[in-house]
Amino acid sequence: TKLILLDSLLQEIKMLYFIGLGLGDAKDITVRGLELVKKCDRVYLEHYTSILTCGKEELEQFYGREVILADRELVEQGADSIMEGAKEKDIALLVVGDPFGATTHSDLVLRAREQGIPHGVVHNASIMNAIACTGLQLYNFGETVSIPFWTENWRPDSFYQKILKNRESGFHTLCLLDIKVKEQSEENLIRGKKIYEPPRFMTTAQAAQQLLEIVEKNSGIPGSGIPLKPDSKVVCVARVGTETQKILTCTLHQAAKEDLGEPLHSLVIPGELHYLENDALELWKISS
Repeated sequence: TKLILLDSLLQEIKMLYFIGLGLGDAKDITVRGLELVKKCDRVYLEHYTSILTCGKEELEQFYGREVILADRELVEQGADSIMEGAKEKDIALLVVGDPFGATTHSDLVLRAREQGIPHGVVHNASIMNAIACTGLQLYNFGETVSIPFWTENWRPDSFYQKILKNRESGFHTLCLLDIKVKEQSEENLIRGKKIYEPPRFMTTAQAAQQLLEIVEKNSGIPGSGIPLKPDSKVVCVARVGTETQKILTCTLHQAAKEDLGEPLHSLVIPGELHYLENDALELWKISS
């Protein structure tokens, strides 16, 4: 009887759920995640730190319920509207990959705790662990870096020093490539116009080209770490976790010319290679 009462009590507690969707399509959600989605009163899909290979409509068809798109503005500035009523209703925030793959979602957890809103987490695969598909061992990776799109007036390269620091320690570097979804141009932002640019997803070729320019700019300048060179080995990956996944081992110079197709792309700068890692990278080597 006590167990029945406890189970009944737990069912009455309303929660804010953070549910990972994995990397592929609608079917990559876990069984537990799907059960929670079906029982929640409102379901949001975080739609700017990553994307799936399927659209909102396919998710709704598979889940059998409405999914509300949550863009950057809603998640970062209108988070209260997502959590509104979370003490009386079950609410889910769906996240491509794993819920804690982006700091934004950790911030939402902290806000929920401050407001006394119980929360639950359902983890899933993300690029942070699935990158092991390259054959590189996860415990040999150092700090992950993000490579942003450059503009005419903004060309940050601080991430390069982190790559060099990893290389000096013998560690591999996972480079996450920029995503622009529902972004405003500088002109429209200044004028306060709610006009958004088409979505853009950085390719490994674009990332490699920016790295080549940084390498050239730093050539001959003494500094810490092992510098990259145009003939340094890199690993390009695209659509990891999907049926069209692609992996390519080549030089940095070659990477700037290779087209891996549709997003999402990531780039890995290898450090010191174990012989098994080296053998694995040979599997993906570009043909001469």
